[in-house]
Amino acid sequence: MKILFIGCVASSESFLKAIYHETNATIVGVVTKEKSNFNSDHVSLGDFCEMNKIDWIDYENHNQLLEWVRKKNPDIIYCFGWSNLLPKEIYSIPPLGAIGYHPALLPKNRGRHPIIWALVLGLKETGSTFFQLTDEPDAGDIWSQLKITIEDFEDASSLYEKLLFVGKQQVIELTSNIMNHKIIPVKQDEMHASYWRKRSKQDGKIDWRMGASTIVQLIRALTKPYVGAHFEYNGVDIIIWRAEVVCMKNIESIEPGKVVSVDGNTFVVKTADNLLHILEFEGTTMPKVGEYL
Repeated sequence: MKILFIGCVASSESFLKAIYHETNATIVGVVTKEKSNFNSDHVSLGDFCEMNKIDWIDYENHNQLLEWVRKKNPDIIYCFGWSNLLPKEIYSIPPLGAIGYHPALLPKNRGRHPIIWALVLGLKETGSTFFQLTDEPDAGDIWSQLKITIEDFEDASSLYEKLLFVGKQQVIELTSNIMNHKIIPVKQDEMHASYWRKRSKQDGKIDWRMGASTIVQLIRALTKPYVGAHFEYNGVDIIIWRAEVVCMKNIESIEPGKVVSVDGNTFVVKTADNLLHILEFEGTTMPKVGEYL
């Protein structure tokens, strides 16, 4: 089976390597982006292709991609980790169409930033789903899906790694099943479909009037490989990568946002209901005890 692969993030690289090393499929070409200002987890696939003598191109525009797909004449397109919608003009070229990837339990939670929103909202489970590309994003028939448990301690980094581990096993099995004609696609139930919107910078801004546990969820959701939750201090954004709730008594009279202690490279802030210990942050100035953030 001839696969044309499209992707430009960490999951793209992980799945490409799994297909290349663990299946008998032929990768006839790879489309990637050498640079991206859109994806915080951006990875160019060019180096891997050069190392393994796989033909590849740096994406420029729709017409270039269309010409490339026609030239390569693949049996199927794998489009994993791509910020551009693949139009019907392109995904209808291969006889088997195109397969996409979405880290959620489709048909629920289609749309943008599924790892981030799952953590922000405190969900207990998510999914790893490979599906047929159609004109409607994330709405095509499901070709492979597994549930993923979200632990209480989970953050974006650990959940991302968990999804990569599961996704690699899925894509290997999926490719084998397609080649052996063992795939039975499952139609998505539109009655259970839901959509997540695009996250804005404002969604990642910490409001100290929020509860401490809610702020921790936000920090965990936006930690690396993403952009980080932030607050403003002296007109500059301070990014927080890691924090924990500190339970103490007799803090009812302390206002939210007040810095109550500083210790080395960490500090403690009062929230709506508790204290928050900031363990790792990115900024040039340490807040002072008694200041308000």
